[in-house]
Amino acid sequence: MTEKHSGSLRILIADDHNIVRRGIQMIVEDLVEQALVHQASSIAQIREKLRQYSTDIAILDAQLPDGNCIELLPEIRELYPQTKILIFSSFDEETYSVKFIKAGAQGFLSKLSDEDKIRNAIHRLIETGNYYSPLTRTLLRISEQHPELLNPLDKLSEREFEIAKLFSTGSGNLEIANQLSVRQNTVSTYKKRIFEKLNIDSLVELIEMMKTHHNF
Repeated sequence: MTEKHSGSLRILIADDHNIVRRGIQMIVEDLVEQALVHQASSIAQIREKLRQYSTDIAILDAQLPDGNCIELLPEIRELYPQTKILIFSSFDEETYSVKFIKAGAQGFLSKLSDEDKIRNAIHRLIETGNYYSPLTRTLLRISEQHPELLNPLDKLSEREFEIAKLFSTGSGNLEIANQLSVRQNTVSTYKKRIFEKLNIDSLVELIEMMKTHHNF
């Protein structure tokens, strides 16, 4: 049984589903003797609540109707450095936890977690300032030693990455050649090199990889 926190804490819970917010609030209020809880259901509301109220802990869904929280994390870190952030998401932990932590979160927790794990994550965040599951700790170690294993796009040069982005947004060889002022056969050479480095065979695979590792 997790020990009840005796102090007071100001906590923001952000999710676009009311039942999720209410469930997390119940756990928080059971964990914290004096919990002042605010709720938000969008990126815009997160910004509003953070401006209105000093916040100790923010428990945020990764994806909200008006955007992805990964774009908001650097802003929170800069404007509200005292706020500890736990991402509570249906996103796959193995694929996304390190990305959110490197962007500024202090922890990542799957929505598939049972109540005990949720309680433990919030408790750890309160007591130590972060929560890293065993899987996330392993992934963080790997990311320091071999970043390309977690993000294959890191294998690309700056120019290759630029061209990969253009391909992934639907541009063809001729459009890319005109935009970058290069010859079409140069674009074809880059495309072949990109496919070899990423170990893929089609634009469909490239688009999916860009969604997963860059533009999700």
